[in-house]
Amino acid sequence: MDFLNAIVLLSNFVLVPSLVYGSQLAIGALGVTIVFGIMRFANFAHGEMMSFATVSTIFITWWFQSIGFKAGILPTALLALPFGILITGLLVWGTERSVFSYYRQRKSKPVIFVIASVGVMFMLNGVVRLFIGTDEIIFMDGLKFLIKAGEFKKWSGLKEGLALKQTQVLTVLLAILAVAWLFWFLQKTKMGKAMRAFSDNEELALLSGIDPEKVVRATWFISAVLITLAGVLYGLDKSYKPLIYFHLLLPIFAAAIVGGIGQPLGAILGGYIVAFSEVVATYAFKKFLRYLGPEGWSPEGLVQLLSTEYKFAVSFLILVLVLLIRPTGLFKGRVL
Repeated sequence: MDFLNAIVLLSNFVLVPSLVYGSQLAIGALGVTIVFGIMRFANFAHGEMMSFATVSTIFITWWFQSIGFKAGILPTALLALPFGILITGLLVWGTERSVFSYYRQRKSKPVIFVIASVGVMFMLNGVVRLFIGTDEIIFMDGLKFLIKAGEFKKWSGLKEGLALKQTQVLTVLLAILAVAWLFWFLQKTKMGKAMRAFSDNEELALLSGIDPEKVVRATWFISAVLITLAGVLYGLDKSYKPLIYFHLLLPIFAAAIVGGIGQPLGAILGGYIVAFSEVVATYAFKKFLRYLGPEGWSPEGLVQLLSTEYKFAVSFLILVLVLLIRPTGLFKGRVL
C-alpha cells in the first residue's frame, strides 16, 4: 500500500503537473520554432504575444459570461478561443506589416529582427497592463475537478488522494490535437510544403514560384494559433498574471533550443524535458521517500534540490548546458 501511496503522491505533484506544463511549453516552443524556421529570427515578443492573446480571450470570455453564453461543464474560454486566435492573428500580422516587413525588405541581419522583437515585447507589455492591470485573474469556470482527492481516497482506501483537474486533461488533449494538425499541415497541404521548401532554400523556393508573402502570412497565422493556445491553456490551468508570460519566455526558448531550434519535433521534446526538470528539481521528495523506506523511517531534510522560487533557474541552467555542450540541440539538420 505504501508503494501505491508513493505512486499516487508522485502522480499528483510531479508526473501530471510536468506533463501538463510540458504540453504548454511544447506548444509555445513550436510557435517560436515555426517563426525561426521560416523567417530566421528568434521572436522575443513571443511571451508578450501569449499574454496579449490570453487577455483578448479573457475579455471575450467575460462578455460571453455576462450574456449567459457558457459551455456547460467546460470552460467558457474554449468558446472564446477562436476569437482570441483571430484577434491575435490581427496583432501578429499588424506587427509583421508595421515592423518586421520593413527589415525583411531591406534584407536586414537576424540580430536586427531580434532587437525589433524586443521593442515589440516592451510595447505589448505596456499595452496589456494598460488594458487589464497587474492583478491576478482567474477566468476558469465550469467543472474544476474530474477526480477529487477526497473521493479517490474513499474509493481506493489509500492515504493519498489523486486529484485531476479538467484543465489538465484539456491541456494534454488540445496539445495533441494542435501538434497533429501542425504536422498534417506541414506534410500534406500545398502551403505546408511551400513553407518547408522556403525554409530549406529561400532562393530556390522563389525561383520555383512560391509567393513569399503567402508563406510569411501563413507562418504568422500558425504562430498566432499556437501563441493563443499556449497562453490560454496556461492561464486556465494556473491563472493570468501579466508578468508570468514574460518569465515563461525563458523555459519556452530553452525548450526550443534543447530540441534544436527550427525543429518542431525537438520543440515538443524540449518542452517536456524542461518541464520535468523544473518540477523534479523543485519538488520536496521527503514524503515520497518515507513511503518507500522502512517503517518509521523518514529523511531528515525536505530532499529538495531547489526551492520553487528558483524554478526558472533550472531552465536557464539547461539552456547554458545545451549551448555549451550541444549548441545544435538534440535534433539537427534540416529545419521544419
